[in-house]
Amino acid sequence: MEGWAKDQGIGGSHVTFYADTSSKLTEAMGLVLDAEPVMEKLGNPRCKRFALVVADGVVKAKVVAGANECGDEDTFVEAMLAHC
Repeated sequence: MEGWAKDQGIGGSHVTFYADTSSKLTEAMGLVLDAEPVMEKLGNPRCKRFALVVADGVVKAKVVAGANECGDEDTFVEAMLAHC
């Protein structure tokens, strides 16, 4: 995650990347992506694309691409800032 954060230039910002290597958070949030085409190509479940706005440990907004007519662009920072 550190390499990704460095590549994205977020060092020293208020953005934090977290890894979910055991999928516990993914499962708890109902974000498991286990559609047959995904499983055929990648071999194991993944996490759906999503973004959260969290303030003081409280989720203020959750946007999931592919749900409720949301696209990938709805998870981009520009769109998520509207939830702040």
